[in-house]
Amino acid sequence: MGFTLHHPATLMQQKYPSHTFLFSRSYGEKNIKMKQKLPMAKFYMCSSNLEAPSVTNQKFAFPIMVNSCTGKMGRAVAEAAVNAGLQLVPVTFGAAQDLDKIVDVGGTKVRVHDPSQGEHVLSSVCNEFQDVIVVDYTLPSAVNANADLYCKLGVPFVMGTTGGDRERLYKTVQDASTYAVISPQMGKQVVAFLATMEIMAEKFPGVFSGYTLQVMESHQAGKLDLSGTAKAVISCFQKMGVKFQLDEVQQIRDPKVQVEMVGVPEEHLSGHAFHMYHLTSPDQTVSFEFQHNVCGRSIYAEGSIDAAIFLHKKVQSRAEKHIFDMIDVLEEGNMR
Repeated sequence: MGFTLHHPATLMQQKYPSHTFLFSRSYGEKNIKMKQKLPMAKFYMCSSNLEAPSVTNQKFAFPIMVNSCTGKMGRAVAEAAVNAGLQLVPVTFGAAQDLDKIVDVGGTKVRVHDPSQGEHVLSSVCNEFQDVIVVDYTLPSAVNANADLYCKLGVPFVMGTTGGDRERLYKTVQDASTYAVISPQMGKQVVAFLATMEIMAEKFPGVFSGYTLQVMESHQAGKLDLSGTAKAVISCFQKMGVKFQLDEVQQIRDPKVQVEMVGVPEEHLSGHAFHMYHLTSPDQTVSFEFQHNVCGRSIYAEGSIDAAIFLHKKVQSRAEKHIFDMIDVLEEGNMR
């Protein structure tokens, strides 16, 4: 993934080079309007599946348990762990239909266990695998119950699962003094981009006053809610003086539109995150565009492994602070 500042060249503009695409929600997904392009400064970020960096020579071969290896995100994290040289624990929690199923991850045979037996299973894991770190990508409905279990047994964990009662989650971890990294966004570069936007909002309030904003976000068809990343970026623009409501976001979920107009590769229709934020000056002579495109899940999986390595080091050093987020991971540096 890289960051580049350049003139207009969005995926759609490659197909329609003499136009800038603006988006409007009022007529649905197919209302993609074209307007003669304006002078534009553009911040573009794109990521796809890249070969995973290895940490084997850094001697971070601690055991890692991934819940759940049966899900797409959990499987991606487990594979990233193996590729990084970590010791994947051959145990995972899963849904009822997957109980006792064996999942092969890079040669490690991972058995699926019943979450209702979680305390017994996790206790056995802790006895056998010293200094284990758990990475959680399960379901929003399981967030608090899983955190309760990890904290009860004092197991450090990375919570990548979104949803649940977040206030209760933080209180549980704080009361138990358990080490944890909690973040709804594990993509390191996306987190850095969000942090940059927050700095802009704090340092330059009102800088985009009078500008109009169009926002388009495209995700796999199964994602029905608005992206949390988009919400965070829009909040920053609002602090910078832009008047914009969340219901104005154009959410694209139609695969045909995603391929033909947005430029999503067909092989990533089932897992992608394309966002574009387009600002236009009051006199329509200046435009700014911020764009980040993610194909696949590797960016989140690799970020989760970095978070686990970071957390392992904090546990080993007996850090005074116990609850961290991805900003802490980024600020620590020394990432792969």
